[in-house]
Amino acid sequence: MIGYLTFGTNNLPRATAFYDALLAELGAKRLWESERGIAWGTAMDKPSLGVMKPFDGKPATVGNGVMAALAVDSRDKVDRIHRKALELGAKDEGAVGPRGEGFYAGYFRDLDGNKLNVFCFG
Repeated sequence: MIGYLTFGTNNLPRATAFYDALLAELGAKRLWESERGIAWGTAMDKPSLGVMKPFDGKPATVGNGVMAALAVDSRDKVDRIHRKALELGAKDEGAVGPRGEGFYAGYFRDLDGNKLNVFCFG
């Protein structure tokens, strides 16, 4: 159902370096880019994640309660992606671990303050 998700950024080169390194861990690559933003994914017909300078020219801000969740297929990948995000300068928003029955996740904020989690079931 979700086609793509975009986060606003006030520093496109910094955000690009962060997401190039982080999303490569998930097998994603750049699907398209322009002077305003970049999107990553595994294929054009699959959901993607992008960072963009806001269209209205105003500063990007973080949405309260907004979060993107990155699905992976193992706890090891959750651990690895969360650790990679922190190595790249992300802020920890919830250590990796079980969150209820059958749900394993870790939470972080990217360099612009956008909240993400990486999770798996099982």
